[in-house]
Parts: sequence; C-alpha cells; structure tokens
Amino acid sequence: MSPEIIGAIGLVVMIALVVLRVPVALAMLGVGLVGFGAVTDPSGALQMLKDIPIDVLAKYDFSAIPLFILMGVFATHSGMAGKLFDATRTIFGGVRGSLGIAGIGSSGIFASISGSSLATASTMTKVALPQMEKYGYQPGFACGILAAGGTLGIMIPPSIALLVYAILTQQSVGDMFIAGFLPGMLGMFMYSITVMVMVRWKPHLAKRGEKTSWKAKLLSLTGLIPFSFIFIVIIAGIFFGIFTPTEGAAVGAFVSWAYAAFKGMRLQGLKQSLTETLALSAVVFFMLLGAEALGYFISVSQMSNTLAAWIGGLDVSPMIILISILIMYFLLGLFMDALAMLVITIPVVYPVILALGFDPVWFGIVAVLTVELGLITPPMGMNIFVIKAMAPHIKLSEMFRGVAPFIVSDVIRLALLVAFPAISLALLN
Repeated sequence: MSPEIIGAIGLVVMIALVVLRVPVALAMLGVGLVGFGAVTDPSGALQMLKDIPIDVLAKYDFSAIPLFILMGVFATHSGMAGKLFDATRTIFGGVRGSLGIAGIGSSGIFASISGSSLATASTMTKVALPQMEKYGYQPGFACGILAAGGTLGIMIPPSIALLVYAILTQQSVGDMFIAGFLPGMLGMFMYSITVMVMVRWKPHLAKRGEKTSWKAKLLSLTGLIPFSFIFIVIIAGIFFGIFTPTEGAAVGAFVSWAYAAFKGMRLQGLKQSLTETLALSAVVFFMLLGAEALGYFISVSQMSNTLAAWIGGLDVSPMIILISILIMYFLLGLFMDALAMLVITIPVVYPVILALGFDPVWFGIVAVLTVELGLITPPMGMNIFVIKAMAPHIKLSEMFRGVAPFIVSDVIRLALLVAFPAISLALLN
C-alpha cells in the first residue's frame, strides 16, 4: 500500500473518530502515531511519541499561549468586563439598539486582551444579557448579539487562533496579529451596523436606550482605559519591535494581574485564575501535541505534496480552489471546534495554498474568519451553546434565529477580505 493511500485512510479514520466524539486531540495523536508507524516502522512511531512532547512543550513560541490565556482570566476576575460594558452603554446611550452596540463594542474590546471567543462570549453574557433583557431586548436577538460579539475574540489581536496558525505555518506571530487588526475592527463595525439595521427593520427587537449626557459619555471613557492601555502596550510593542509576541504576552499578563490586585484580588482569586489558566492551557497544548503527530504523519505519507501537485495540475483558477477550501472550512465548522479545525487541516491545506501562490498571512486571516463562522452556525455553534448554558431559560432555536443576521454580516466581510486582500495586509506594507 502506498504512503499516500495510508495517509488518506488515516484522515478518514480520524474524521470518523471525531464524529464518534473521541476527543480531537486524542484522535489526531492516535492516527498520527499509528499512521507514522505504518508508513515508516513502529519503532519510529515510539521515538516520535517520546520526542513530540519535548518539541512542543519546550518551544519558546508556545509559551505565549498560557500567558495570553492568563491575561484574559485576570481581566475577567478583575471586574474589567463590567466596567467596560457600563462605559460602552453610556457612550451609545440614546441610540436605538444602544445596548446591542454596547455588547458588540464591549466584546470586541474585551477580545483584544482575551484572545478567546468562548471566554469573550461567556464573560460578556454574564455582564450584558441581564441588562439587555431588563431593557426589553428580545431574548434570542440579545443572545445572537453576544454570540456574534464573542467571535471577535478569534480575530482581534492578540488571538490564540492566529498565534497557533502562525506557529504551525512558521509565519511571524507579529505579522499575523497586525494583519488581523483591520478585519477585526471591520467585524466590530459591521456587527454594530447589523444591530442598527435590525432594530429599525423590526423595532420590537429592542427599545431605545436611555439618553446620556455628553458629560456622562466623556466620564465613562475611564472604563476603557485598562483595556486600551494593555492593548496599546502589546500591539505597539510588537509593531515597533520593542518586544516579541511572547514578551508582549508576559507584559500583558503582568499588567492585568497588577490591575486585578489593585481592584482587590487576593490569594484565593490568584489561585483560581491560575487553575483556570492551567486547565485551558492543557486543552490547547494537548491539541498541539496531536497536531504535531498528525503533521509528521502527513509529511511522511507525502499526501499533502501529492494533493498540492494534483490541484496545481487542475484546469481551474486558483480562486475556485480557494473558495472550495473555504467552503470545506465552513462545513467543518458546523461540527468541530475552531482551534481543532485549524490544527487538523493546516498541515494538509497549507502546502496547497503556497503552491497556488496565495499570501500565507492573508490566507491565515481568511481561514480564521471562515472558522469563526462555525462558532455561531448550527448545529455546533460553540458560542451559542456557551450562552445557552448560562441562559437556560432561552430556547436554542431563538438564539440561532437571533444570530442569523450576523452570519450574513460575516459572509459579506469574508467576501470583502477575499476580494480585497489589502484589508488584511495594508498595515504590513
């Protein structure tokens, strides 16, 4: 049996295991080890099992992951999110749909130091959903706003998904973060426009927010200072070469801890924050271990090279192939976690993208945005299920109806990024 056939069988087995609810990391690791052994020899697979944990856990670039997670956890426990929502609600006071716009804006700003969509969605739901229901927002629409806002965490830097993509493809983490900034801001703007359009089209979805004075709006800006300071320090430091992304993550985590300590976090809160960080980091690193094993298997099977050569010989335009890959990402996103999807597919897809001549940084942004769609689309919609767990009194069907306009907004944004790569790459030139 040829290595390419073994590689194809391995991918089919892995997808079957995922469908059967085997943990994604375990499925990748098992298929990677067995497949590597089948192509080479069993002793090689055992050697790989010994080497991979050292390769992954000792890699300096990966140390940024737990630091960014820790930064977001500190921000959550310090009460920053509540002050952030109050500030944005005051700023947009008097505008129809102001609480929805505040939810989008708060999610985008919180995402800038959280790096996680699920963490952003869960945190902002705790803070914003009670207020939105109190002021007459249709519950499903309110949940749709917060689910969509949570997806901004996967794009606005620092993003764990962009970090993982950069490491898997050996791209500059700083370049990926900078390239994600404008698409993330575009998403925040388009989501806000979507809220405004929906509440004018269907006024029963939301009541007009309470008017606030200009003085109150200006005073409320103080609630944005902690987030703005941390974000500017990290992004400016990376952009101007003052420190590496890993050092930036360490600086951000320290500043977040200092703010949390200033606001009253004690030893028990610190222990809880570290425990949450360890648990989340373990999940991410286990997936990276599986991705590394799968990557070795794909490499020795020559499947990605064969696929790239075959696609390169097709008599179709590279854009058609790109759209086909994005459709595949969208379909996978209906059933799989976003980060898992990236680590599974990148070893296969990335050589094809290079062979087609597409910019790898731009493709990373487009791929992550497509993956982001899976966080709010049925039947998986991880952000929706996170919010459902926190708001069991609201029907799941109402939530998916509420998020539908934001799915349309994301499809339009994806089309813009594909048609105009400069949106992603402008700040890099």
